[in-house]
Amino acid sequence: MSHPSLPHDVLREALKRAASALKADGPPFALAGSYALWVHGAPEPVHDVDFVVAEHDAEAAVATLSKAGFDIRRPREEWLFKAALSVDGPVVIDVLHQINRVPVDGALLERAETQDVLALAIPVLPPTEVLTQKLRALHEHHCDFATLFPPVRAVREQLDWPRLRQMTAENPFAVAFLSLCDSLGITA
Repeated sequence: MSHPSLPHDVLREALKRAASALKADGPPFALAGSYALWVHGAPEPVHDVDFVVAEHDAEAAVATLSKAGFDIRRPREEWLFKAALSVDGPVVIDVLHQINRVPVDGALLERAETQDVLALAIPVLPPTEVLTQKLRALHEHHCDFATLFPPVRAVREQLDWPRLRQMTAENPFAVAFLSLCDSLGITA
């Protein structure tokens, strides 16, 4: 499914508002997805901002963001909720409490590192963790390597390549992508 591109200032404002609210009144969280990679040097995304919270804290995160003025939307997918800056606005925040059918837990959140993001000190998932999840999500109906190359090239020196290979070894699409990265000299 293609997502509409949004201006960076809209995404950044949503990121700051959501992170500020979660930091002040919410459950433990971490910045995830493409914006986490952006913090580590990847190109800035244009679709949405991803956060993760522990599965048992999902409703607390809903309450926190609702109180902060976000319009909460619950898609059919049961592993996340979405938040918009206004009732008629586009969805700008995805809050995941499961990733690839695995519940988010305290161990994942503990691997997050505090980073300065738009003048806020917030927990951010490390690049190896984010890429592991992105590669695990590849399958025969969603296998767009072209969108993975720019962020992987940008953060390649920060990746734990052996761990990335180990954590994605059961996904043939991830194995193929990593093999392609080897052939292109990205992992060197």
